[in-house]
Amino acid sequence: MLAAGRVGLRALFPPRCIACGEAVGSEFGLCASCWSQTDFARGTVCDACGTPLPGQAEGERILCDDCLIHPRPWTQGRTVMHYSGTGRDLVLALKHGDRLDLVPPLADWLASAASPLLSPDMLIAPIPLHRLRLLKRRFNQAAELSRALARRGGLDHCADLFLRARPTASQKGKSREERLANLDGAIRINPRHSGRLAGRALLIVDDVMTSGATLCAATDAALEAGATRVCIVTLARVAKPP
Repeated sequence: MLAAGRVGLRALFPPRCIACGEAVGSEFGLCASCWSQTDFARGTVCDACGTPLPGQAEGERILCDDCLIHPRPWTQGRTVMHYSGTGRDLVLALKHGDRLDLVPPLADWLASAASPLLSPDMLIAPIPLHRLRLLKRRFNQAAELSRALARRGGLDHCADLFLRARPTASQKGKSREERLANLDGAIRINPRHSGRLAGRALLIVDDVMTSGATLCAATDAALEAGATRVCIVTLARVAKPP
């Protein structure tokens, strides 16, 4: 009976592409057109940010030019896709379009990308929003993703591990140096949760990585609080395809 009911519902409400709304063959999928316009980070990737790289790693740690020039304070990082085409559309729909229905499929993609980084006692936490921005936006997209990711991996989650100590101007259009200065001292560990980091590995989740300044600030705060290893995973990476 339940199976018949699902078939009936699917006939009435066929699955739709999560990006454009066209009919697709399975729930939470992309149509052929949107899939072709999504640059997933697959194959050989930078071990610090996850951006795809040419060639084969052959067991060695490989870094992209950006991560070689600007060494990251975290241990490893991965991303799901480039911030372009359908990937950019999905990020913006979640971030500014109140598309919370995107959280389950995007969290599945994050779980796949983050799988090489996860360890049994790892804590998962999102990059925070300042409370004024949170009031305006009503939810923190990184927290929604990190909560769903932790649930899939059966790992501990702390939505407010980090605090924005002060509001910061938008990072859009700023140079790397300006981004770092904008975030200087802006991200701290929530005093209520500082004890949860001592001696533990941490995975930080964010929607988009551009220069990495925000993730650097959060990683530095976590390491100062006693985290043994910090990894990062993002939904999208602003970078040119190889």
